[in-house]
Amino acid sequence: LAGYGLTWRYEMRSLDRQLNDRLTLAGHSVAAEVDRFRYLPAVAAQDARVLGLLRGGDVAALDAANAYLQRVRDLSGVDELYLLDPKGRTIAASNWNRTDSFVGQDYAFRPYFVDAMTRGTGRYYAVGVTTGKPGYFLSLRLGPASAPLGVVVVKVDMANLETAWVRADEAVGLADRTGVVFLSGRRDWRYRPLDRLSAADIADLREERRYSGLGVAEAVPLRASDGTIHDRAGALRVATAAVEPDGWRLFVAAPLAAARGTAALAATVTALGGAVLTGLGLLLWQRRQIVRIRLEQADVLERRVAERTEALAREVEERRQAQDELRRTHASLVHAAKLAVLGRMSATVVHEVSQPISALDATLAAAELHLAKGDGTRAAASIGSARGLLRRMQEMVRTLRQFGARQKPAPPAPVEVAGALAAALDVLEPRLRELGLRAEAGDLPPDLPPVSGQPAQLQQVLTNLILNAAEATASIPATPREPLRIALAPGDDNARVLRLAILDRGPGIPDEMREQVFEPFYTTRVTGEGLGLGLSIVRSILEGMGGRLVFRPRDGGGTVTVLELPVYGATTEKPA
Repeated sequence: LAGYGLTWRYEMRSLDRQLNDRLTLAGHSVAAEVDRFRYLPAVAAQDARVLGLLRGGDVAALDAANAYLQRVRDLSGVDELYLLDPKGRTIAASNWNRTDSFVGQDYAFRPYFVDAMTRGTGRYYAVGVTTGKPGYFLSLRLGPASAPLGVVVVKVDMANLETAWVRADEAVGLADRTGVVFLSGRRDWRYRPLDRLSAADIADLREERRYSGLGVAEAVPLRASDGTIHDRAGALRVATAAVEPDGWRLFVAAPLAAARGTAALAATVTALGGAVLTGLGLLLWQRRQIVRIRLEQADVLERRVAERTEALAREVEERRQAQDELRRTHASLVHAAKLAVLGRMSATVVHEVSQPISALDATLAAAELHLAKGDGTRAAASIGSARGLLRRMQEMVRTLRQFGARQKPAPPAPVEVAGALAAALDVLEPRLRELGLRAEAGDLPPDLPPVSGQPAQLQQVLTNLILNAAEATASIPATPREPLRIALAPGDDNARVLRLAILDRGPGIPDEMREQVFEPFYTTRVTGEGLGLGLSIVRSILEGMGGRLVFRPRDGGGTVTVLELPVYGATTEKPA
């Protein structure tokens, strides 16, 4: 990269010097071509025949002026000479006897006429509106500015300069003050702007009819955004210089391909040399490393023996600490799973609490109005409604606090399944309503036997399983949605085990995922909800209670979640 960059900068400086030399030569050529005829308007203005016609001469004076202008044109080699009156109308011309004669034409809109009338002289390059041939117009006012007699105009054809450029295949061009190229060694560059024209420049070109009918305003600019010109030779570097007093811009261009090739060659040579030096350096470094490694191997082996002995002692201690930490982590994960469920329902809980708060505010406002009017009966009714709303919020908050509280391990106790199920449904009721679902547990008999465990743990198990079933059902579009069903599942040992079945209409659980869903932090949700701990914690809780969890496919689509709970006081064997 360094070799390429240095060579590229050197080549660019060399190319810029070449462009500046070419720019100087081209500038001398342009100045010589223009200066050859700068004297001619002043010479023609001194002739008595021209002055006589402008001062009101007759037909004879007109013929004499036309003949004089024609002879001067033939002797000097200019394109045309013509004479304008103070209003800009042509009264005599060197081409008076041709079909494309300037006589009678109105050129008051041309800048060379306006400049001559205001400043005395004018210079302007444009395409002739009468002949359609481009030329350089030189003008001179006759008489003082307060009482002008007219304007003499010389049209110079600069095609010889362009022809020389074309024959030499020179990438050179001459642009006017707006940046439109009017002379160029490349035919396809002519009448194209160097850069994008502004709206004001386009308006001036159309008003002056400088390049009428050539589509200059719609032409694609020559220079790209990086300042280069792209043509058949590839990218060209451009150098420009101002040509005064006309405000023209002379530019020359040269291809960048040779500079790029030289820079690439330098980069290749530098890279090869660097590769050789790097290889030698690596070889020497590697030999030193081998010697150093052999000297250190004996020390390394001794340190490894000592470190391994110390590591074994630490491993024994760490394993004992890990067992204690595992017990604490298990309790934390159980609590985290509760909080994850509450987090999944947080938006619904906030919605449920905000509605009674809004209603409470409106009810208290109504009671205030009734008291102000002296209507005690209606005020008491409003206050009673407000207390009912407060009790509803208190009950909701109490249920959520009980569910989210961290529980300490305790020995198994009799747990009423109906009470735990009712508490779980109270916690989930806002979430179920948000999902557009309802849970039916009407088929459960009221005299269910108590199961062995802890109320909070059983509530957590039921909450996780019902919420999973509800969200699985809600993920399948259906109208109307079939409610979740909670019922007793049939079994052969109902005296010792109580089986609850939760039936949903979700997408189901594939056979290969039946065991994978119990792994910690495994989740099928792609929206970022959940920690993937719910079923893992549920299985851990059930194993501690002596229960079991089984998933089965449901006829017609969905999943049957079977929860096996040991009946309190029955002799059961813990599953392997």
